[in-house]
Formats: sequence, structure tokens, C-alpha cells
Amino acid sequence: MEISGRRMRRFRMRFGRNRLTGADPDDGSVLPTRNGGNTENEASCCYCDLKITAFNEPISRLGRRFSGAMKIWFSIGLGFGVASLLLVTLFLLLQFHPKPLSNRLASAVFGFSPSTRVSLSGFVYVFVSTVITVLVHELGHAFAAASEGIQMEYIAVFIAAIFPGGLVAFDHDLLQSLPSFNALRVYCAGVWHNAVFCALCAFGLFLLPVMLSPFYKHGESLVVVDVPSKSPLFGYLSPGDTIVSLDGIRVYKPSEWLELAAILDKQNTETSNASFGGSRRFHHGKGYCVPISMVEEGFKGKMVENRYVCPGDLTPFSTMPCSEVAAPREVSVCLDAKDIVKLNKCGDGWVTTSETHDNSGCVCPQGEICLQAMQSPGISWTEITYKRTSSPDCSRLGLEFNASSCVGTFVFVGDLIAMSRSVQLTAYQPRWLFNYFAKSFPDVIEKSLTCTFHVSLALVLLNSLPVYYLDGESILESSLQYFTRLSPRKKKKALQLCLFGGSLLSLLAFFRIFFVGLPPSR
Repeated sequence: MEISGRRMRRFRMRFGRNRLTGADPDDGSVLPTRNGGNTENEASCCYCDLKITAFNEPISRLGRRFSGAMKIWFSIGLGFGVASLLLVTLFLLLQFHPKPLSNRLASAVFGFSPSTRVSLSGFVYVFVSTVITVLVHELGHAFAAASEGIQMEYIAVFIAAIFPGGLVAFDHDLLQSLPSFNALRVYCAGVWHNAVFCALCAFGLFLLPVMLSPFYKHGESLVVVDVPSKSPLFGYLSPGDTIVSLDGIRVYKPSEWLELAAILDKQNTETSNASFGGSRRFHHGKGYCVPISMVEEGFKGKMVENRYVCPGDLTPFSTMPCSEVAAPREVSVCLDAKDIVKLNKCGDGWVTTSETHDNSGCVCPQGEICLQAMQSPGISWTEITYKRTSSPDCSRLGLEFNASSCVGTFVFVGDLIAMSRSVQLTAYQPRWLFNYFAKSFPDVIEKSLTCTFHVSLALVLLNSLPVYYLDGESILESSLQYFTRLSPRKKKKALQLCLFGGSLLSLLAFFRIFFVGLPPSR
């Protein structure tokens, strides 16, 4: 990003400073290594960069040729940059509100909650997106300066520690000689280009289903892209499988999968808090009409520390609290959950009514009894229905879905939120049998556009902050030139006060976002 002090070469303070602080490439403090006429690089233990001069002449030529159009374009960006500075400053002031928007803003800007764990693949997406968005940002400054007749010295990309970034170096004297309005166009060009890039990414996401429609169906089914070995669903689902429903509710998109899991988990928690107190059973209200003959043939478990324990892979079941009419006495039995999930449903814990659930409460046909699984509080009992599509028989068009032997159902018992986040899903289903890369291609494109959108938006907000060393400092400094009633000394004091306050409030905002009030990880 743009946190390096070397960035100060380009945008320097105007009030009585003749030189920039920081390293000067000509003072010998940093030894450059030349790789030819168009590039050179510098390296140290925590910093390395690559300076590129090959684009100097093409950008300068384009700036002179389309100077008029570019000035109009970057004048629009000027208005956006100043407005962005004001809005971000307002947000910083709202940090003193009793209920700040820090966590919600972090989720909207960065695309994840501060407590979310970023995987290695997620880090790669962020790294590549950062390089692209920083390049777009710096090219905005370069073209804006070229339209004003200022040729850049070089474009540099760097890595400081593990963070990528970039900068553009200009002739300081020429930049200082520009009128305030023209200088503002150059200073605001970076955030303006990032904002436009955000819009392009959003537009690309919107059109992606249309562009991929000849090869992929979108929003008709939820396709499994990857199941990590640490996922609780590993061994039950495979890449290419289609998830049909969660607890009998159809799901079509990854967002619906996560939202439904959160709803079911919340319902489970509320039911647990309301009905578990003091009881050894968890009455989640999800029952099955089990034939009495199956109950009589079932295994009997043992009570161990007030828990009913079953041998092997069998699951303990007990009568529903409202089924005394069908069973005058309480029944506890060990049964195979794979056989039970195929039976008709009973109880009022199911979110929706399915074909096998007649919404008659705990009432079952004669000769059957309504049983539910014994679980602990915070543990969800959830049915997942899926369809195998890895073979031609299961993917054949025209195959009767309900009659297909490729459809299966299993029960997940555990942390529903953690389970829902442990698999990689996509709403794009190939129209034909493809290899793994072709199946994951839409997911890669969608994640790349989404990540680039969030990183570019983050750069807009970060560089609009009224803090030291970022674009917000230069935008604020040039904007103060329009307060003609203030003397240069008062303008300097006002600038320093705003930058100090903005930097302090920014640190407070980041501290609240990343360290205060984080929800417990699941």
C-alpha cells in the first residue's frame, strides 16, 4: 500500500520546506543496483523495490496528447477526492459515538470480519489484488501529472516486510510550482482511479453470470469446489458434488448457505437456552416417526456421567416430550442415523414443511413413535442432502432427480457455523463435465474480482485519511490554500493540528476494528 516513508519524495510539504525528509536516491545512503536502462532496484533486510522508467515516455506522450480530456476527467476526481476526505474525517469523529460502526465498516470494506481467519489462498488473493490496485492508484497520479506537463521520474513497486506497495516519483520543483487546483487534481487522482476500479469490479461481478452463461449455469444449484481435509464434511462431500438442501431447505448460492446456517444455529441456541436447563436431553424439536418394531430391535445404551452413551456409530434417540400419547413411557434406544433420516419427520423444530413432514407436531401414524436424537446444548442436528455429479450417470441431462440413486442425505452433528465455513462452494455449475480447474474457474474469477474490489475500496479510504505520509495529507494541504483569510503560518498550524488529530483518531479506529469488541471465534 502507501505507508512507506519513501512515498514522501512525490508529495512534499509546501510550508517552508525545500527538501523532503527520508532517503534520497542520490545521497548514497541506499545503494541502487541497476538491471539495465529501464529498471533499477534497491534492497535491504525489510525492504526491496523495483524502479521502472520504461513507462516514462509513453505516459508523458499520452498526457500531452489527451491533456484536455484528462484534465476534465481528473477534475471530476478532484471533487471525489475532497468529498472522500470529508466523509472519512466525519467517520473518524463518529468514533466517539457510544456505538461506533467500526466492525460493520471493517466487514464492508475489507470483506471479512476482523475475527475471520485468512487462509493461505486468501492471502494470495489479497497480495495479488494489492499489487494490481496499487498499480492502478499510482498510474492515476502519473497520468494526472503528465496532463499537467510534469514527467515522472520512475514508477516503483516495493515490498516492505510482507506488504506490497508502489510509488511514483516526480520532479519536486515542477510539482510545487503548480496552482493549488492543478495540484489537487494530481493528489486526488489515485483515490479517484481506485474508486473507478471498484466500480469496474462491481460491474464485472454483476455481468459474470452472463459472460459465463455459455459454459456455466448460475444460481440453480450449490456446487462444492473443495473440501479441506480438516473440514468435518471431508469424506462426505467431494469436489463437484451439488448440495441440494440444508435441513430440507433448498440452497442455491454460497451466501444462502451461510445465512441459513446462521439461522439454524441461532434457532438451535434459542431452543437450547429455553429447554435444556437441568435436563439431560436437548429437545431441539426435530423428530422422526420410527416404527415401534425398529425401536424394539434397537440397541440399549448405558448411562455414563448422566449421559446416554451408545456403542460404535449408533446415535442415542429418545421420545419427544409431546409424544406421551403414542408412548406412555419414555423410550431411549440406540439407532443408526443413516436409517432414521430416511423416515418421515415429526416435531416442530423443522424450519419448513417438507413432503415427508405433515406439520402434525409429534403425531405419527399408528405403529410408529416420534423420536429425536439426544444432543448437547450448542450442538446442531442438521440434515444435508446432496447429489453426486462426479460421474456421467449422475450428471446426465434429463435424469429424474428424485429417482436418482446419486442423491443422498447425511446428518451433521456439531458446530454448524464452523461447518458452513469449512467448505468452498460456488453458485456456478458446469454445463458439461470439466476437469477440476474448469469447475473452480468461476470461483477463482469471482473471488479475484471481490477481493480486488475490497482492496481498492480500502485504498480509497486509507488514502483519504487526514494522516501523515498518505494522499490525504497532500489533499488537505492543497485544500487549505483556498482559505485566503488565513496567513501561511496559521495554515501550517491548522494542517499540523488536523494531521495530528487525524492520525490519532485513525489509530483509535483501527484499534477498535481489529482489537476491541471482536466476537469469539467459532
